Amino acid sequence: MSPVFSHGDLRLYLLNLLDEGPRHGYDIMQALSDRTGGTYTPSAGTIYPRLAKLEEEGLVTKTVDGRKTVYAITEAGHAEVQARAGELEGIEAGLADSVRLIADEVRGSVREAMRSLRADLAAARTQERETATADPIGSDDPRVLSREQLHRADAAINDFRGRVRSDLRSHVARGGELAATFVDELTAELDRIARDVTRATRG
Repeated sequence: MSPVFSHGDLRLYLLNLLDEGPRHGYDIMQALSDRTGGTYTPSAGTIYPRLAKLEEEGLVTKTVDGRKTVYAITEAGHAEVQARAGELEGIEAGLADSVRLIADEVRGSVREAMRSLRADLAAARTQERETATADPIGSDDPRVLSREQLHRADAAINDFRGRVRSDLRSHVARGGELAATFVDELTAELDRIARDVTRATRG
């Protein structure tokens, strides 16, 4: 769910970035990605035509610095940024909302996968106890039963791993951000589940 700049918003946002100081093309694209929390990653085909248009309008100038083309705002461009400060505040607020929504979606997906894994492990323990009670002959060889349950646990863990990896990779592929705090939270939850498994298997 990448934020979409409304008509004219990207133009104004580019001017705002250049109002902070001269930038070359790649730096502008990186700044856009950073400012939107990674939810919007523009291509060169999107940015350079707009910069050329701003240059035609006299709002931006460009100079060649080695192999880089550096863009800088003009007085006219600065005046437009100042005159439309209220619109810029609205754009920033909309982008911040989009970043929060994506972060909430990823956290919810991971939590749901974790709940599913815990439920699968609990079901495996329950079935193991029921099988041992209902099948006294089979219970004579607990290694056979344990291997069966190990296969079930492996399947549950692999399913969890696949779903979470798919969600995270899709999120990043769409240009989404994975904050360090979120990864820390995910790691802590996985460590807690691992401790629960250790306690259950040593009980």
